[in-house]
Amino acid sequence: MESKSEFVTRFKAKTKQMAVDVLRLIDTLKPCKSSNNIAFQIIKSASSTGANYRAACKSRSENEFYSKMSIVLEEADETLYWLEIIEELNLIDDEDELQRLQNECLEIIKVVTAARKKKYEK
Repeated sequence: MESKSEFVTRFKAKTKQMAVDVLRLIDTLKPCKSSNNIAFQIIKSASSTGANYRAACKSRSENEFYSKMSIVLEEADETLYWLEIIEELNLIDDEDELQRLQNECLEIIKVVTAARKKKYEK
């Protein structure tokens, strides 16, 4: 069984890799006016997901942890939203990669939701 420390290390890497993968995906968007705005928004939300998770790991209290994890949840959900917009506007050719990233976001959302709930129930 994975220790808490191992999980935290793995999840930090997972949220960082999701941001890197989204940034790579954005570089392949079909050029149009909407792509510029979507790229700007999703770059912020995807990178903020991992950055705020790292901040949550350094939180000084349970309330601060909950607050930071709430931001992680919000940013991951926003990233998923922009990925869905990219899909609906057909702005990307690599549908498999887009689907994989949507699944990554959903997994991050589920983990963070569970972690917030667990901390809040104590």
